[in-house]
Amino acid sequence: MALNEQDIARIANLARLELSQGESERMLAQLNDFFGIVEKMQAVDTSGVSPLSHPVAAIQDIALRLRDDVVSEPDNREANMQNAPAAEKGYFLVPKVIE
Repeated sequence: MALNEQDIARIANLARLELSQGESERMLAQLNDFFGIVEKMQAVDTSGVSPLSHPVAAIQDIALRLRDDVVSEPDNREANMQNAPAAEKGYFLVPKVIE
């Protein structure tokens, strides 16, 4: 997959970026290089290879060190809501942005 200048202009527009001609050309080259790497990775035959939870798991057994899921912070809802411009029933009120 190769991008062209129109693709870069559209992506910049969607991201609300203003790119100069030099920046646009550099972005085009970098993104095309990235997609080239992705295509090479997709070309590798990985059938029969099981997924790893950790890269080191391929060479040795590892035990994940998981911590207990415990509450470590006190309930500060009232203190947190003091600076809210609008709040109701412990929730922040925000303007509607989607119709």
